[in-house]
Amino acid sequence: MATLWVVRNFASKSFAEYKTFSNFAAIMEKKGNDILLKNVELLSKLTEQEVSMMPATEAPLPSIEMVKKIVALVKNIIFPDYFNMRQPDEAIRSYYIGVHMEELHRLLTKQIAHGLQFCEDCFHSKADVYDKAERLSLKFIDALPEIKRLLYTDVQAMFDNDPAAPNYGEVIFCYPVMNTMTHYRVAHKLHELEVPVIPRIITELAHSKTGIDIHPGAQIGEYFAIDHGTGVVIGETCIIGHHVTLYQGVTLGAKSFKYDEQGNMLNVPRHPIIEDYVTVYSNASILGRITIGHHSTIGGNIWLTHDVPPYSRILQSKAVDASFNGGLGI
Repeated sequence: MATLWVVRNFASKSFAEYKTFSNFAAIMEKKGNDILLKNVELLSKLTEQEVSMMPATEAPLPSIEMVKKIVALVKNIIFPDYFNMRQPDEAIRSYYIGVHMEELHRLLTKQIAHGLQFCEDCFHSKADVYDKAERLSLKFIDALPEIKRLLYTDVQAMFDNDPAAPNYGEVIFCYPVMNTMTHYRVAHKLHELEVPVIPRIITELAHSKTGIDIHPGAQIGEYFAIDHGTGVVIGETCIIGHHVTLYQGVTLGAKSFKYDEQGNMLNVPRHPIIEDYVTVYSNASILGRITIGHHSTIGGNIWLTHDVPPYSRILQSKAVDASFNGGLGI
């Protein structure tokens, strides 16, 4: 039987007294709750499958709540007048951004260090791990000006593409695409820096909130817009140029997968390339490593698995209105 059952962060007062499994077992036996006792014992034992899926070290794993805070800090830094107290004075704004950046550096370094456990080739001493995490954190912070520039091009693109947008503030505050793109731009840079796990946590936070699923490995250019957004999927190896607009339900996905001789799935380019100034309307599915030429328009509900030359318009066939007399032809 397990010697120690550490109890942390339990809201229920009744668990606070259970310092060891033996104490817990004695209390449960006294209460006659054999089912609870049996299942605690069963679920406390790690299976071989569980052990094989866990990192080899015993260090803490990344914290989703801390990753949420990291993204919030980036928003405070990039959009200081929107997600923080508005400070017209540059010196005061500089002070607040500095405070947020210092906290960002501290939290990001720690979460990257926890994420590095998932890198099979990164196992060194604890000091080496934290040293690498700090270097990666500083490289990310050094990229914040470029991330900010890209995000403001996304704001401009969304404003220009939506006549219902009365001002830039509404785009930044309210539009799901801006929440998603902030998460994506942050995650993509961390992905470029080969930070494990953390980038995917960040994009999945946006996915769960907005319904827009963008893999952090996808490459997306300037002035990117997604109108409405729900149901959009952009795969890992997708390449999107500048001034591209997507509508809800668009899938930029893989058509099939390749395997090696041992039957292992290969991570090779398998998603579309969308060139500059392309618009893809709602519920279109563009699949496989194909290229959609620049200045093209892809209509709604299109299933596309072949290359499209520049300046193309791919639309559905026109509906046929057929009339029947007395049921004839049915």
